[in-house]
Amino acid sequence: MVIIKQFIFSFLSTIGFAVLFSIPKGSIIKSGIAGASGWVTFYISSMYFESHVAGTFFAAIVVGILGELLARYYKKPATVYIIPGIVPLVPGAGMYYTMLALVEKDFYTAANKGTETFFIAAAISIGIIVSTSLSSSIKRVKHKG
Repeated sequence: MVIIKQFIFSFLSTIGFAVLFSIPKGSIIKSGIAGASGWVTFYISSMYFESHVAGTFFAAIVVGILGELLARYYKKPATVYIIPGIVPLVPGAGMYYTMLALVEKDFYTAANKGTETFFIAAAISIGIIVSTSLSSSIKRVKHKG
């Protein structure tokens, strides 16, 4: 039941950002599915690995792979699906709490939150890079064979 609720809310938030980014109307639902799938992956893998960084990494890979597959099938740029899809993973609260700790001169908390936020942001970018590289490699192998 919790997973379904997580899927629905992340789907709606991804659709909201897809509309905000003015992606083509026919791709809004598909990008919502990519974002919701990424968030559910994050939710499950974060509990399994007990790490938000690992959960974010695997979720970014899922969003990247889904974005590449949807882009190829519907003949649109992959960014149409990937950019709104990663928005639920962006560590906005981590950035906020880092700044709050700095303003309150709690440098220990700021360093901890800031480091975690940096690693989550790095996990998003590395996950997207891995999925895009994997897609490119598969495309190259198919064209050679």
